[in-house]
Amino acid sequence: MASSKGWFNLETAAGTIPETQFFEGDSAFKFLGLTRMQRLYGFGGCLALGFILSILGAALLFVGQLGSFAILYALGTVVALIGTGFLIGFFKQLKLMFKPVRIVATIIFLGSIGLVFVGAFVIKSDILCIIFVIIQYLAYTWYTLSYIPYARSAVLKIFGM
Repeated sequence: MASSKGWFNLETAAGTIPETQFFEGDSAFKFLGLTRMQRLYGFGGCLALGFILSILGAALLFVGQLGSFAILYALGTVVALIGTGFLIGFFKQLKLMFKPVRIVATIIFLGSIGLVFVGAFVIKSDILCIIFVIIQYLAYTWYTLSYIPYARSAVLKIFGM
């Protein structure tokens, strides 16, 4: 067995991870000629930056700055979604998002991002903003579970549905 750095070394596992699963040639950043590891770093960096922006936005929500919250929170969500371009590409991601098995969760997810703006700029209600954020996380979780075989069924069984 090849020695590895840490718990998982992608360089030594090159033959064990299918190249076509997440690293197909249609990456949005293909023109940069990035290696598999660089693409993973790009994805992780976007995910981390998106999380940080969302947390900063949440902090602004709790000090009453709804407009700044909505902008930072939405920007954080979009930056995190851009990270998928490093892995599978934007067009493939959009195609997967609107498959019949995910379309309801996708629409609720994207709609709740817009509703955060409505809650912040039109209605000016921090409670509604929090509700829309919770709805967004639930929709995104349901969307994500659609990629894991039988995950949705398992969650429904856990909650007795």
